[in-house]
Amino acid sequence: MAVLLSTKASAMEAWRDALLALDPGLEIRLFPDAGDPAEIEAAVVWTSHDMAELRRYPNLRLIVSMGAGVDHLLRPPGPPPGIPVARLVDQRLTQGMSEWVLLNVLRFHRQDPEYRALQAARRWHELPAPETAARRIGILGRGELGADAARHLVALGFPVMGWSRRPKQQEGVEGFHGPEGLDAMLRRTDILVCLLPLTPDTRSVVNARTLGLLPRGSFLVNGARGGHVVQPDLLTALESGQIAGAALDVVEPEPLPPDHPFWSHPAVALTPHAASITIPESATPQVVENLRRAREGRELINLVDFSAGY
Repeated sequence: MAVLLSTKASAMEAWRDALLALDPGLEIRLFPDAGDPAEIEAAVVWTSHDMAELRRYPNLRLIVSMGAGVDHLLRPPGPPPGIPVARLVDQRLTQGMSEWVLLNVLRFHRQDPEYRALQAARRWHELPAPETAARRIGILGRGELGADAARHLVALGFPVMGWSRRPKQQEGVEGFHGPEGLDAMLRRTDILVCLLPLTPDTRSVVNARTLGLLPRGSFLVNGARGGHVVQPDLLTALESGQIAGAALDVVEPEPLPPDHPFWSHPAVALTPHAASITIPESATPQVVENLRRAREGRELINLVDFSAGY
């Protein structure tokens, strides 16, 4: 089975080496050096790869996306029709996202921006101690990433709520679902964490209306996709004080233009889509397992449901 590997140049060799360490018999072609298109049977790709390009391979029978998100696959023209697509569900990827969420929830809860401002002003001033049990966390998205972040936040003693399209149960997490449930959760949320998949239904879910439902002085933590947030609406909410601060790992476009106000906004903490980075050594076992299953005609794991958008 010839496998086309396509990701950023700095990671290409690490992915190749990790795949070969598990299955030395794999024949791996590093894009754009695909060789004979008829020999490519699987493609392991990341967001930069053009889905239209994959139509060059007449014998392609599996596409693996190098991450948990699949919104890049949904952009026109989408994957070649009839070709199964698998995504990664990786514990180290999940752990990395939970670490980033905890970092930023605690950043706002423990008043780190205020203390950094006091330090810059050379002021030794103690702020009132925050009460963990009174800081309500609302999580948009209750999949693998949302559920893991919720578990960690519950363990720290935060009241945690979670919203999803359909009802879900998780110990220690108060559940909400559907449009009415979204509004009800937002009204009680002091720190809003977005970990949703980006679909036509969730695009722009964080907008002037939903930000306005949050209690005044709430915070936003977005580790999902930039398309979830209407950026001008967030800027307006920050300027008015409706939102006291935002931690953004994702924006639209990426990277932001040099003159974008997020770069210098005192209430915005930016990271460059680095909240959780796929580590080849951790992720490749399931990639190789799917390659073997595709070769043997067996059922694949972690398939994307394009009707649901993830």
